[in-house]
Amino acid sequence: MAAIKTKRRRKLGEPAAALGFLGPFLVVMLVFKAWPLLYAFYLSFHSYDLFSPPRAVGLANYAYLLEQADFWISIENTALYTLVVVTCQTILSLALALVMDQKIRGKAFFRTAFFLPSVTSSVAISLIFMFIFFKNGILNQALGAVGLDRLLAAVGLQPPIDWLGDTRTALPAIMVQNIWSTSGFFMIVFLAGLQDIPESLYEAARVDGATGWQQLRHITLPSLRPTTFYVVTMGLIGCFQVFDQVYVMTEGGPLKATLTTAYLVYKEAFGNFEMGYACAIAFVLAAIVFLCTVAQRRFLGE
Repeated sequence: MAAIKTKRRRKLGEPAAALGFLGPFLVVMLVFKAWPLLYAFYLSFHSYDLFSPPRAVGLANYAYLLEQADFWISIENTALYTLVVVTCQTILSLALALVMDQKIRGKAFFRTAFFLPSVTSSVAISLIFMFIFFKNGILNQALGAVGLDRLLAAVGLQPPIDWLGDTRTALPAIMVQNIWSTSGFFMIVFLAGLQDIPESLYEAARVDGATGWQQLRHITLPSLRPTTFYVVTMGLIGCFQVFDQVYVMTEGGPLKATLTTAYLVYKEAFGNFEMGYACAIAFVLAAIVFLCTVAQRRFLGE
């Protein structure tokens, strides 16, 4: 009988101990994650300016955003930004990972150098790139030194180019900055995936006479499909939420050429004090990210 009671106490004690360890984390999640998310969803159906009580408006905020030109401009800019950045950073990070997976001298140094921008403050990196993209910045000076400024003038970009002040170059400039700063992190992810591929597969392919390209196409890329799904998904989420680079470098300009949806949420919430409308935009953006992730999962598979 005593043994049965002891066993029952152990069974009851294990969940209690688990709850005790998880308790602080669950409290933080409820207070700082779940409750703000639910309250933001509640506010998306209200008119709220931070200074007066929320007033219920039903679906008016969602109907209003569909009529606003700024919303559609931000969606177009964000979609273009996401398409270019995710594609380029995925290809570049995979190429870097393939090179860093080889037996080369100084491999540890290059891995660290490529990874370092991803753990550096994005605000600091944005400020550095602002100096690079100024009219009298390093980029224009370098282009002039090698004679490429004439080529740019031939395509209508009269040097010195104000990269962040020209509607044709502002968004591409931010794209370049983001690709450069994020590819190192995804390179590490791809490296982990490459090292998880059994060497026996490559040995069998070499015995059968497969070339390096055939091994890459039929072994490496298919084996990296789960890793690629993760990289593309994380890149997709990050690009749809791009804010700090836009806030620091262009503030949505020039002429709304870099107005992204995340920056529009900030502008409406803390510039125009339209909290309910801003919450509605945020949840539409979340729905778009979710649908893109589902579509991507169908394309890449499990």
